[in-house]
Amino acid sequence: MTGLPVYPWRLAPDGLATRRQLRAAGLRPGGQDVVAQVERPRYRRGPLTALLYRVELALPVRPMTPAKAAALAKANAARRTCPACRRDAGYVIPASLGMCVPCAYPDEQRVA
Repeated sequence: MTGLPVYPWRLAPDGLATRRQLRAAGLRPGGQDVVAQVERPRYRRGPLTALLYRVELALPVRPMTPAKAAALAKANAARRTCPACRRDAGYVIPASLGMCVPCAYPDEQRVA
């Protein structure tokens, strides 16, 4: 992103916001170009950078449709379903295990 103005962390001018700041305000960039970036220095690593957009050109976030809500619910249910026992685990199955904790560690389950 060469040629963009770079501002120090927390010193960007008013009227510019990051994607997260826009989202918190119920807005989205809406296809506009990036106008600047902000950099936060880090110890022994490269700086963190965030792209800035104009707030006055931002558009409202699109509302959730019933079809999107249904698709999101289905995807979340799939993440909670154990592939070994086919039960809802009540939490998102860790990718490191690939199955619910009782299926991953059957011998370590204690009876209370």
